[in-house]
Amino acid sequence: MIVCPGQGSQKPGFLTPWLDLDGVGAALERYSEASGLDLTAHGTVSDEDTIRDTAVAQPLIVAAGLVTLNALRERISGPVDGFAGHSVGEITAAAAAGVLSEDDALGFVSTRARAMAAAAAAVPTGMSAVLGGDEATVLALVSELGLEPANFNGGGQIVVAGDLGALAQLAERAPRGTRVVPLQVAGAFHTRYMAPARDALATVRTSLTPHDPETRLWSNNHGAPVTSGTEFADLLVTQVASPVRWDRTMDSFVELGVTGLVELAPAGALTGLAKRAMRGVPTVAVRTPDDLDAAVELLSTTR
Repeated sequence: MIVCPGQGSQKPGFLTPWLDLDGVGAALERYSEASGLDLTAHGTVSDEDTIRDTAVAQPLIVAAGLVTLNALRERISGPVDGFAGHSVGEITAAAAAGVLSEDDALGFVSTRARAMAAAAAAVPTGMSAVLGGDEATVLALVSELGLEPANFNGGGQIVVAGDLGALAQLAERAPRGTRVVPLQVAGAFHTRYMAPARDALATVRTSLTPHDPETRLWSNNHGAPVTSGTEFADLLVTQVASPVRWDRTMDSFVELGVTGLVELAPAGALTGLAKRAMRGVPTVAVRTPDDLDAAVELLSTTR
């Protein structure tokens, strides 16, 4: 089982070691042309502030995931059991499962990134992670303050989003047993504030011809597999303004008997969540090419 990370996982220079692999430089040139960005430069020499920009971060993460996936496919025999992505990682997963071509995935994510950045710039908003506590109590306070849950990440973590003043009140009134951590993001992603981005993506969606997934493909919308490529592409549009249900996705992994997870670069966040919510399930975070052998071994011995 392969999972694809979302925004915030990228770090300066993280693609540098991947350029030592045959074909990666040429692939990044293709991805750069499809996205309209110099992804090679952004993955190797751009600074932290530059790659934190939503318009840069999202295409860069999808490109990195595809580079990692293609390197894995050269080393494994047989198909991968399934794919899932967190937020923008769903676009990586869509390409991996054959729903979108790589070029369509890069074009779509570039539009998504620009539209979400524009929506975030229109109204000052932010996001905070709430760690621990009783979920019902947390959600009640979130609703009272006019905030929205954006990511249900599982393992006792909910990311909430909305007005900056309301987020400050949330920190001041943090429910017993919780810790509120402000996130360094541009705005309230996966909430009503992203409605303009959803509208922009709906226009791009009309130019896509999605195919049904070649293997199991999970959706952030409800956490279950989707068998229709058309449905999955439609969900990619609406999902920018709806909460990510990664908690339900991991529950579905467990119910379906998934016995191992490999996270594509820039990896670490999703395997970290799995260690808390899917205890005992082995994971491999593929950060550099040095991690490929361990990932191939896990994919060869688990489902």
